[in-house]
Amino acid sequence: MSHFNYTGCGIAAIFLWGAMIGLMRTVAEAFGPIGGAALLYTIAAVFLILVLGVPKRQHFSLRYLLIGGGLFVSYEICLALAMGMANSRHQALEMAVINYLWPAITVVLAVILSKKTVSVWLYPSVGLAFTGVVWTLTGDAGFSITHVVNNISSNPLTYGLAFMGAVIWAIYCNVTKLIAKGQNAIALFFIATAMVLWIKYALSQEGPLSFSPIATFNVILTGVVMGSGYALWNIAILRGNMLLLATLSYFTPVISTLFSSLILGVILDTSFWQGVAMVTLGSLLCWWLTRDKPNLIEATT
Repeated sequence: MSHFNYTGCGIAAIFLWGAMIGLMRTVAEAFGPIGGAALLYTIAAVFLILVLGVPKRQHFSLRYLLIGGGLFVSYEICLALAMGMANSRHQALEMAVINYLWPAITVVLAVILSKKTVSVWLYPSVGLAFTGVVWTLTGDAGFSITHVVNNISSNPLTYGLAFMGAVIWAIYCNVTKLIAKGQNAIALFFIATAMVLWIKYALSQEGPLSFSPIATFNVILTGVVMGSGYALWNIAILRGNMLLLATLSYFTPVISTLFSSLILGVILDTSFWQGVAMVTLGSLLCWWLTRDKPNLIEATT
């Protein structure tokens, strides 16, 4: 397999992740936020086992499994429930933009942990990313704090889950760099996520799952897309052009918004796209300003 092919796998993974938000929302609409997520991660886990093989507990340190796995499971559940519990498809896309604050937050945490001097332009870049999120909530009527507050108060739990997920994933990116030591237990983490979601589903008030042909096809497709994204990225990081892939990965908010709006049939206003552009540019600047400091941050998607 050539260097070009490894890089191609990484590019394919980025585009597959770009389609995930829209697909996850369609699964939640068909099976419910919790039941749909449980089905989705079960299928993705099975797919990863078929592709990567059965994970063996003894190959991984207990510290990595407990800390890394706990953070991974928490993040995936926050993201899945934020997508599924959004009041509308448009609001689900807002959750996605909030989720993409994680690169900027990752850099901030990395700087704090490393205690190294960085460019003063880093902080305006982080601010730009956060401003982008607020901008997506304003609508074409123009910026209004009242409008933003009303938007959030209409579904505070969902907005809270989306932001919490971004923070958790930022912590995961920093922590796993220190404790993973080359280990990759992604299949085990997906299995754990599915198990937790099934327990949550059993304890919830959601009704029984109903399998129509279209809904069944959607959940299988989404699970395979999700699993394929992680499997391809796992291949890409072996010998791919990580500088190129890291740069492209920071455009995921734009790719995700475009694909998801098409999948969900949502027409987005100008301010929403402006906000997405701000989040993307802010995150890209954060990475650019720390790219020559490999001890600070390592690109992760």
